[in-house]
Amino acid sequence: MSDANRWLGKYGEDRACEYLVGQGYQILERNWRCTEGELDIIGTQASTLVFVEVKTRTSLALGSPLEAVTKHKLAKIRRLAASWCSQRKVPNSQVRFDAIAVLVQRGRVSIEHRTQVI
Repeated sequence: MSDANRWLGKYGEDRACEYLVGQGYQILERNWRCTEGELDIIGTQASTLVFVEVKTRTSLALGSPLEAVTKHKLAKIRRLAASWCSQRKVPNSQVRFDAIAVLVQRGRVSIEHRTQVI
């Protein structure tokens, strides 16, 4: 991954976190990694544990950023979330999987948030 792509990804995740906090979410962790992969954002909204996948793009040439959140990617996120919960010894709780698209074009940032993508 290039430095520019890394910067863009971090920039998008920063904007997504700001958005979520503004919507009343509490951010528990960012960029949690294990051998299987990474979870972008883990937070809570009320009593719901929320795992958020963030996709950032600078154009729509390849389609909406949310189109990159495929069924295969969602299955991986579910496995990673189970690992996170197991590692943290999180008791059974209400869990939700969200996706956020961050589009950065001509100095403007737009955010699209889809709740319960699974």
